Parts: sequence; C-alpha cells; structure tokens
Amino acid sequence: MTDLTSQDTVEQTPKTILLQDYRAPAYLIDNIELTFHLSASLTQVVSQLNVRRNSGVDSHAPLVLDGQLMKLISVAIDGQPLNQEQYSVDDEQMVIQQVPETFVLSITTEIQPDKNTALEGLYASGSMLCTQCEAQGFRRITYFPDRPDVMSTYLVKLIADKKKYPVLLSNGNLIESGEMENGQHYALWQDPSRKPSYLFALVAGDLAWIEDHFTTMSGRQVLLRVYTEQENIQKCDHAMHSLKQAMKW
Repeated sequence: MTDLTSQDTVEQTPKTILLQDYRAPAYLIDNIELTFHLSASLTQVVSQLNVRRNSGVDSHAPLVLDGQLMKLISVAIDGQPLNQEQYSVDDEQMVIQQVPETFVLSITTEIQPDKNTALEGLYASGSMLCTQCEAQGFRRITYFPDRPDVMSTYLVKLIADKKKYPVLLSNGNLIESGEMENGQHYALWQDPSRKPSYLFALVAGDLAWIEDHFTTMSGRQVLLRVYTEQENIQKCDHAMHSLKQAMKW
C-alpha cells in the first residue's frame, strides 16, 4: 500500500524496454467499468475489470497489474474479497497468484489529485481535474495492465459536486446524466471502441463550450463541442473549424 503523501517526491527512473523482450499479456481485459467520486483532495476510484486468460500464454502465470501512488482500499474476485495472503502489492504492481480462467476483478483505490505534481494520472489544474495517461499514467488511477496491447471498452461514471465541477467529461458518448443528493451530480460515458489505457481521458471543471454539427457521408448528424475555460471561449472558432475540416477529410 502506497503512502499518498509521497506523490510530489517520488521520481521515476526511465526504463528501457526492448522489442526483443516483448511478451504477450497473460491476461486480457475485455471491458472496464470505472466510477469516480471526484474531489481535488481525495478521489475514490472503483474499477470493475472483466478479465480472461490469454489463450496460448502460460496458463500458470499470475495476474500482474501496474499501480503507483494509490491507497488500496479493497480487492475482490467475482464478489469475494481477497485477504492479504492472496495477493501482494508493492510500489509498482499488484500480483495475484491464482485466478480463474475468466472472472470479474473489483478494485477500490484512493488518490489525491491536488498532490499529484507529476501531472500523470488524475491531477488538479487550477480549479479543474484532468488526466494525462500517455504513456503510463493510467497506473496512477487504478490497478491495471497499463500497456498498449491490452485493449478494452470503457464505461465511466463521474460523480462530483455540481458547483465546483459542473461539466464532467470522458471518452466516448454521454449516455446518461442527472442530479444526486448533497449538491452532487453524475455523468455516465460509454466508449464502445476498444482502446489502450493510455488513451483514457477525464476532465471535470467549470467549462464553457461552443457547439456545431457535422453530417457524415452516411447522413448521420453528429454534435460537435469544443470545451475551454470561460475566459477563452472567444478563441475556439478556429478549433471547431479545424475539427470539421478534419472530419470532412
């Protein structure tokens, strides 16, 4: 279990990875569901991974998940909590030695965005919360095989104080949003396209936007929005024009 207060002092030494050392992942994550209870001082992340063993890879290999600078709250397989003898955690990884062929892995972690001065993973930027996951920042959000050859679909629920964070954004399509108790609200985003974890994105804050529409070659009308800080809203026309030109191309 990592000490969260050490986020601004930990230095990462670059590690050379050679093509000749590549090994296929022992486990694949078909989809991941994430729930964020967002706060600058303490964010809780609940992840649910649908895991399956990669056929053709060592059937006795343990499940190895990358993870840095988080507090682990709980871990369970198919709803059954694991005790500390069933897994190990150090400053870089979680290792579970014995797992089924297919299973649902549930993990709850806590992170402190306002202490994340490395600006990798989830961090505070002024009054906003943002993510930077390329190339290996997702491992600072939750335990996951943080590598580009593990492709998953994502369902992401963002929960936050509506006054502080009136806009909640993530990848894919906004499929649901609504009000909650105690001045909170939520947004549910679904990305149906499989992607590696380094492409995960999240933004929460008081943002303005401009919007337009684009009609695809199949006749489908797509809503386009460009978000920015309130004071920069007059500077977004060129970004929207460039987006439409790119889609047309």
